[in-house]
Amino acid sequence: MRVWDLPIRLFHWLLAALIAFSWWAHEDHLDWHRLSGFAIAGLLVFRLWWGLAGSSTARFSSFVKGTGGVLAYLRGAPAGPGHNPLGGWSVAAMLATLIIQIALGLFSVDQDGFESGPLARLVDFDTGRLAAAGHELVFNLLVGLIVLHLLAIGWYGVQRKNLVGPMITGRTTASDGATELEPAPIWKLLVGLILGLTTSGGLFMLERASSL
Repeated sequence: MRVWDLPIRLFHWLLAALIAFSWWAHEDHLDWHRLSGFAIAGLLVFRLWWGLAGSSTARFSSFVKGTGGVLAYLRGAPAGPGHNPLGGWSVAAMLATLIIQIALGLFSVDQDGFESGPLARLVDFDTGRLAAAGHELVFNLLVGLIVLHLLAIGWYGVQRKNLVGPMITGRTTASDGATELEPAPIWKLLVGLILGLTTSGGLFMLERASSL
């Protein structure tokens, strides 16, 4: 049965690649680091939209559950297709951390004042340095969440639950009572793409303008 749509799968793997690339470029290739950050910002805007208007398993309402839902899952209650309640909060935490990380990067200034985010000119130098320190701190938190994510994948693998395959193929083995995802209309996908591309492009234009 289908469990993940193509937009979610592309978002997942592009985000993973861009986070790794941003880490590689953060010291000696800051131009590339900023461009990667702009791309991540566009992906996040798309994901927020898709979490409200996308396919059934992509919507936040399908996997961000309250305390009761999480406790019921931990007690053995079956989870529907897509993220389980515990994994749903992991996704929410990672998205929130990335949003904070990107926001801090936009205002960051390096210690010499030569390299900065496109919005750094809106704040004073000390505030820009504080944003840079926060940018680094939040990245360490993000690394911790990524490690937990990988450990969870390994744990479910030991339990013979393959989480990686469905994120590649979009399909998983059907369980009793499970239903396939409900796809979203194409116009909602187009809106999400426009929002994401506008965000990335707008930040790039701001960066170009701030360098003049």
